[in-house]
Amino acid sequence: MHPYPARPRPRAPLSELFVGLALALTAAALWAAWLGWDHVRDVHPDGSTTGPYEPWQVLGLVLTLLPPVCWAVFRRFRVGPVVGVAAGLTVASFYDWSAHDASGLYGVGVIMVAIGSVMATGGVVAVVGGLAEGRARRRTRAVSR
Repeated sequence: MHPYPARPRPRAPLSELFVGLALALTAAALWAAWLGWDHVRDVHPDGSTTGPYEPWQVLGLVLTLLPPVCWAVFRRFRVGPVVGVAAGLTVASFYDWSAHDASGLYGVGVIMVAIGSVMATGGVVAVVGGLAEGRARRRTRAVSR
């Protein structure tokens, strides 16, 4: 008997699609909850501006997206979480920023959100997926002994 079990088969494409859609809707709703209501830049005494988002808002968005992404990855979904979160955040940022920016520069920010969310979610999927596979191997080895 081989020391490592065969890798589990990937999920069906339709299941990946549903997970991706669910995570896209979740990401868009969380964007609205954490960031969608804040459109005012903070003006400092020296005249510089920051914002409109505070660090706690962005951290809240990230931390509330982690559980659904991890749930999907532990159930062997890999493509759906990456594409779904990126699509949800990209659409939400486009909708939010295009309504409040007459300069057109919001497009650059939307592209940055798309690239950053693919990279960040892809990293989370890789790390959590590796941990999940290692856990499954250890469990299978313990059972087969």
